[in-house]
Amino acid sequence: GAMAEERALAMATCTAPVNIAVIKYWGKRDNELILPINSSLSVTLHQDQLKTTTTAAASRDFTEDRLWLNGEEADVGHPRLQTCLREVRRLARKRRGGGTEDSSPLNLSYKIHIATENNFPTAAGLASSAAGYACLVSALARLYGVEGELSEVARRGSGSACRSMLGGFVQWQRGERPDGRDSLAHQVAPETHWPELRVLILVVSGEKKQVGSTAGMQTSVDTSPLLKHRAEAVVPERLALMMRHIRERDFEAFGQLTMRDSNQFHATCLDTFPPIFYLNDLSRQIIALAHRFNAHHGRTKVAYTFDAGPNAVIFTLADTVAEFVEVVRRSFPPATNGDQFVRGLPVGSASLPEELVAAVVPEAVPGAVRYILHTQPGPGPQLLDDPSQHLLGADGLPQGRP
Repeated sequence: GAMAEERALAMATCTAPVNIAVIKYWGKRDNELILPINSSLSVTLHQDQLKTTTTAAASRDFTEDRLWLNGEEADVGHPRLQTCLREVRRLARKRRGGGTEDSSPLNLSYKIHIATENNFPTAAGLASSAAGYACLVSALARLYGVEGELSEVARRGSGSACRSMLGGFVQWQRGERPDGRDSLAHQVAPETHWPELRVLILVVSGEKKQVGSTAGMQTSVDTSPLLKHRAEAVVPERLALMMRHIRERDFEAFGQLTMRDSNQFHATCLDTFPPIFYLNDLSRQIIALAHRFNAHHGRTKVAYTFDAGPNAVIFTLADTVAEFVEVVRRSFPPATNGDQFVRGLPVGSASLPEELVAAVVPEAVPGAVRYILHTQPGPGPQLLDDPSQHLLGADGLPQGRP
């Protein structure tokens, strides 16, 4: 009848955020279920600056499942993508409780088309898989009418994706159960909790990293005694402290612990055999710059953290942004894109006192930092209601995008 006609093509579009861990996740105890050897804690970044958009569509007219990444057709058979699809469908079936097909919002046997786009470079060490799988799961859940605990499904796509299912400050609890049902993400505080907190991403390289996270962390688990010590003895205490610093909005303590945890994560990479080097010379220069800047001010005004790649993520408060951006600009003068050097949220201008320049700014290294992205904590995945924002057209194929 008419109702069935309307359901011939169903479509849902969502956006999802990147997150940056301040207590790092590195190492799985179960590769199939993606269960971590330690809990972790992250800050979800604002989608105005960094986001993945995904449209999922299902139709009785589709002859096969298909996937497009940034406009290019890609392999829909990727095992982790298939796992997410299977899990969302399982939840949909469970929710319907074996009711008749007629009452269901969507036929579960229809093939699906998925299109996904990042507004930032993929595999540049900017947690694209976290945003990507959080977005996929959000769009599929909306398509199939599934609600409730979805961080477990996102985790099956990419471990850190479970943290991108929530906004603000997010803990991924390690969990105890072998089936992973308790390895879930929880919000520690919403993005509105710390309005002055800002994030500067210093992009030093958009190239793909040498050692992917999946392979890297497995080698670390197999060979690094320091990683075992970290997971068992160091992280539990740090996690409790980090949650307290966030609740109290204590930037000094938050910043120090963030830097220490980043350094220890990279130490476990060096302790891996053969060793893994995610930081490069420029990363180390930025670390030194941050410590000189803080020493000059006599307190922690900026804090760095690095994931599995050379880009620096700097946490700071709004009142420090302009001055630190100017310090970075003087230390690493933009090669050509002077106008495009700072992106994202606006940054005011600052004039640096002579003594700060003398104490903090090193010999300039032109062109070393490609650009700085200024952002802040933000909310979890969002549903886009406006049909013009779908990445797929009424025919289920990618929209001709301008």
